[in-house]
Amino acid sequence: MSPFTSSRASSVGARGERRLITEIRRWLGDASPASPFGIGDDCAVIPPTRRHQLVTTDPVIYGSHFDDRVPARAVGAKLLKRNLSDIAAMGGRPVAAVISLALAPETSVAWLRGFYLGLADCARRHRVKIVGGDITQGPKGFFGAFLTLHGECTGRLITRTGAKASDHIFVTGRLGGSLLGHHYQFSPRLAEGAWLSRRAEVRAMMDVSDGLAKDLDCLTPAGLVPALDETAIPISTAARRQAKRSGKSALRHALGDGEDYELLIIIRVAADLARLQRDWRKHFPRVPLTLIGRFVSRGKVPAGALNLTDYRGYEHLR
Repeated sequence: MSPFTSSRASSVGARGERRLITEIRRWLGDASPASPFGIGDDCAVIPPTRRHQLVTTDPVIYGSHFDDRVPARAVGAKLLKRNLSDIAAMGGRPVAAVISLALAPETSVAWLRGFYLGLADCARRHRVKIVGGDITQGPKGFFGAFLTLHGECTGRLITRTGAKASDHIFVTGRLGGSLLGHHYQFSPRLAEGAWLSRRAEVRAMMDVSDGLAKDLDCLTPAGLVPALDETAIPISTAARRQAKRSGKSALRHALGDGEDYELLIIIRVAADLARLQRDWRKHFPRVPLTLIGRFVSRGKVPAGALNLTDYRGYEHLR
């Protein structure tokens, strides 16, 4: 369903900003608390905490992150889930969010209602409060929603840095083929990220949003390279279906499609991997945790290791 309508009476342009905000409050329901901890003041108020604070921001833009094939409710949920995945990657717990909209005047009120209902449902599921935001007019045919999510650490603060030579590289789930539906139907790995943040053998972590071929570089220390086992890459069924349509290999889709929203994890070389895998299966029996390689010196790449320079992930502005 398109976000836009040719009927003036059914558009946000016929409502105006103040009336639209009133409707948004109603659509969000108890996902948005009362002022001053919700919509209604110049700034949102977030209760203080003694833990490390996490802040992330990600948008969804019509034509870039979704199209008419994606239901409005799913678009609203995707907006929040993209940000939840970032919080998960640092082992955090989401707390509160603000959302800003840039709307073309012909944006459909019915579509926007579905968007907010999907956002609110996702927020309730993950115990996130929508505490404020802003609305501005965008150009014709434009819809952009920009969410900033606040969270807090639940265990250790896990960042992208800290990997060392011979450390193991793991990934959750299966990769590739996100355009066949996973890009908005995924589940952010919040419980998994929080669990991993409490494991001493975890050195670094991030989520896979632009494709493993690109994102792994963010975890790779200077002087080292990832030596990956091609046969170990967990390729999704969707990636194999996409390969039949595109003529490219399923592996290429798994490494470069992006929007997987899985966790990429670096584990200490001295870790007891059998114990880690056993504990993981006990807590997350439906989510694969796969060892795909390790970090080595540039001159010590084993024969047959996957050459990631032959693959590309998604890069903005290119």
